[in-house]
Amino acid sequence: EYDFDFDVYGIISSAKGYRLAGQLNQYLGVHLVKEPDITVGFRKNVHIGFAHYSFETHASTLKLLRNKTADGGGRYYLAPEFPHFDFIVLSRFHDGDNILEQLRQVPSVELAAAVAKDELKSKSNFVF
Repeated sequence: EYDFDFDVYGIISSAKGYRLAGQLNQYLGVHLVKEPDITVGFRKNVHIGFAHYSFETHASTLKLLRNKTADGGGRYYLAPEFPHFDFIVLSRFHDGDNILEQLRQVPSVELAAAVAKDELKSKSNFVF
């Protein structure tokens, strides 16, 4: 079984992913870069790609993932139990206590909330 050692946050924002990533870079002091889309398999052999930005050092990891499909169809979600979130943030920071407050300071973030890992039933979608 995979050791899911990240903190998870949900973000509501109408910003495009690249704009939100740029603002997170500025406010969190990180350097998120666009990575290839994360592809997740769903029922009936459907595979959907989700936008993905990543920052990693030896002490920290931050991933910004689009929760909704790029086409806006609203049928598939990376975290289907949280369809109201536009983005999911996975964080492993040495100063993780501050990250939620820092996320809330980002201008294009309308709402940021911590997600309890035991509420995240779709953990397997975040194993990559």
